[in-house]
Amino acid sequence: MAELTHLDAAGRARMVDVSDKDVTVRQATAEGRIVMSAGALAAIRDGAAPKGDVLAAARIAGIMAAKKTSEIIPLCHPLQLSGCTVDFALEDDAVRASATVKIGGQTGVEMEALTAVSAALLTIYDMVKAIDKGMTIEGVRLLAKSGGRSGDWHAA
Repeated sequence: MAELTHLDAAGRARMVDVSDKDVTVRQATAEGRIVMSAGALAAIRDGAAPKGDVLAAARIAGIMAAKKTSEIIPLCHPLQLSGCTVDFALEDDAVRASATVKIGGQTGVEMEALTAVSAALLTIYDMVKAIDKGMTIEGVRLLAKSGGRSGDWHAA
């Protein structure tokens, strides 16, 4: 089993010391989706949601959340991100969100990508909940990461 690096020898939480790690280009991509009614999806697609441009607001929310990950996830390092994109695909019954985050640094950006997707999906929920309160957020997961000591990883 892998060592739990966020715990010290006595089992107390700690922020991992990354000062001896090499600075490398690191990137992570995450995805998730929000399942909704045909009416809610049509409002997003047609730009007819009561609160305005849903995907534009969700994109900004995702990028902002990636930048603020260390403020909401305990023990995450505050990072100076070099890039973040949030994209959407309309499906038959859902909106799929994906986020890619990049940094030249000493620690990875998996949590930032996952946080960006989560915030984007929550923003979609907030903006169309007047149409469909029964929406379901699902499948938030890491798709890929690259860089750093552990190298590349891709979801199966």
